[in-house]
Amino acid sequence: MRQIILDTETTGLEPKQGHRIIEIGCVELINRRNTGQHYHQYINPEREIDEGAFNVHGLSNEFLADKPRFADIAQEFIDFIRDSEVIIHNAPFDVGFIDAELKKLGRKWGKTEHYCTITDTLTMAREKHPGQKNNLDALCKRYEIDNSKRDLHGALLDAQILLDVYLAMTGGQETLGFDAMEEQHAADQNAIRLTDTNRKPLPIIQPTEAELAAHEKYLELIREKSGGKCVWIDSGYE
Repeated sequence: MRQIILDTETTGLEPKQGHRIIEIGCVELINRRNTGQHYHQYINPEREIDEGAFNVHGLSNEFLADKPRFADIAQEFIDFIRDSEVIIHNAPFDVGFIDAELKKLGRKWGKTEHYCTITDTLTMAREKHPGQKNNLDALCKRYEIDNSKRDLHGALLDAQILLDVYLAMTGGQETLGFDAMEEQHAADQNAIRLTDTNRKPLPIIQPTEAELAAHEKYLELIREKSGGKCVWIDSGYE
C-alpha cells in the first residue's frame, strides 16, 4: 500500500481569484512506514503573493523568482503521486489549487482524482474529535507530536508533521520490515497443517518396562524436591 502525505503553500486563499501554488511537499509511506522518499518543490507563481499568505509561510516573490513554473514540474509531480492514496489535511483546499493548476495546462491533464485517491485527515479528525479544534497544531498537541520547529508553515515540514498525526490517528506505524517478514516466514513454516486423511495411521510405540520404571523414579524425585507437590502424580496426570 503506497500513500503520499501532501501539503501545499499558495499565494492566497482562492484559486478562482488567480492565486497559485508556490510550494509542494510530499512524503511517501509504504505499508504505513516512512520510506524516506519525498517530493519537494518551490514554484514561481508568476504573480504577487498576498501579504497575509506571506505572513503564514514567509516565501517571497524574490525567493521564488528563479524557481520553475508549475508547468515545468507538473509531470514529475503527477508521476510521484500516481496510483497512490494521497492524504491531505483539509483536502478540498489543496486539491482545488492543484486542479486549478492542471486546468491551466489543458484539458488532457484532467484532475487530481484521475491520478490517485484522496483522503482528508481534517474530515477524519472531525469525526474522531467532534466539537474540538482539529487544525494541525491542535492535533499535534492532542497526540503529543513535536511541532516546535513549525514557526512558519512549510509544505514539506507540514507534510512530515501530518504523517505523524495521521499514523497516531489511525493506530500507529506498521513494523513490516525485513526482520518482521523473516519472523512471519518462520511462523508460516511452523503453522499447523491439516493432516492428509489418506495417510496411513502413525504407529503407536509403547514404553518398555525399563522406561516406565525410570519415569516413575523421576516423578518421585520431583515430589521429593518439591515438598510433595508433584502434579503429575497427585492429580493423576501420570
